[in-house]
Amino acid sequence: MAVYDRNFGIYQGERTPTWSRFLIIPRFAYQEVFQSRLFVAFLGFCFLLPFAGLLIIYLHHNLAALSFINVPLDRVQEVLPINATFFRRGLEFQGFLCFVLSLMVGPALISPDLRNNGLPLYLSRPFSRTEYVLGKAAVLALLMSAITWVPGLLLFFFQSYLDGASWMGNNLGIGMAIFVGSWIWIAVLSLLSLAVSAWVKWKPVARISLLILFYVPWGFAQVLNATQDTWWGFLVALWPTMTTVWTRLFGLPLEASEYHGNPMPLGAAWFALIACCLISLWLLSRRIRAYEVVR
Repeated sequence: MAVYDRNFGIYQGERTPTWSRFLIIPRFAYQEVFQSRLFVAFLGFCFLLPFAGLLIIYLHHNLAALSFINVPLDRVQEVLPINATFFRRGLEFQGFLCFVLSLMVGPALISPDLRNNGLPLYLSRPFSRTEYVLGKAAVLALLMSAITWVPGLLLFFFQSYLDGASWMGNNLGIGMAIFVGSWIWIAVLSLLSLAVSAWVKWKPVARISLLILFYVPWGFAQVLNATQDTWWGFLVALWPTMTTVWTRLFGLPLEASEYHGNPMPLGAAWFALIACCLISLWLLSRRIRAYEVVR
């Protein structure tokens, strides 16, 4: 429609708040994500462990159910006690599933926009680079939250309900560890996945790159630490670094066997995770622009 015809009008519909505009990105991204039957099946699998944890907690407080299956209560409490180790192991398993989830979803978030020159369309509107990255990160953050701290806190509150307010008061640190530990891992994986998606435009190669970044430094760290009798190799390995933070958040001692006799200091683990996030943000800032200079 030509402007000189004066037949156009301004938008008269409802205006969304400025702070929530970035949510339009995950809203449409989920429509594409949930079209994959493989992803839907994997997401359903992610809830099997929380459901098993729910049954275990229920059996701990239901003598009738235990007597029906001929299992003594003291035996259950000895083999599967409901304590910090119980919740930490659950968070570790769900944390690995978060990595698999980021491997499936992350590489397809930014690369199509760069490959099809879609960033100018985003950033030519009242939409900043920060809001764009927030919107893409929210796609992963909401999915990972659904399989980490949300079911983890539900199990924590369920145990508190069955065992009484005294148990909850004595174990508030477990609930805080579930929430904080989940969000640390979510932030690290989200930023790393987005950075790889921004720099590697082909999804299969981006997935291979994520696998390399996750496993190759881990193997290098194990070889270096075993041969040099040190812990410095863990500075480049995400998983041992994150398990160190999780273990300390739950107030548990580090098992030397998991670190080849050289546990990683907590301060070094925090430094490595923060460095990973800062490097990922720097890489994103180099790629998320409204224009691209071609030489």
